[in-house]
Amino acid sequence: MLLREFLSFNRDSQDPVEDNRYLSQHDTSVLRQRDLRKTRLTLEMLNDLRKAGDAREKERIEELGLIRTMYAQPPAEEGAV
Repeated sequence: MLLREFLSFNRDSQDPVEDNRYLSQHDTSVLRQRDLRKTRLTLEMLNDLRKAGDAREKERIEELGLIRTMYAQPPAEEGAV
């Protein structure tokens, strides 16, 4: 997991914002030494993983748009010879 999935900040004010992709009360993946069996993924867990992946993909596309804008060729000046 990425740190961004736990902490997120508002782009305008740089204040921390609650990120709903990770809910600690649903985290049952804490294993103890006496746990010998593999954990089973439920449909709810798979759905949460899909939502997190979709959100990560959306963030990546937004970042690519910003990077393309940042490193784009400067517009040609009309008055230049």
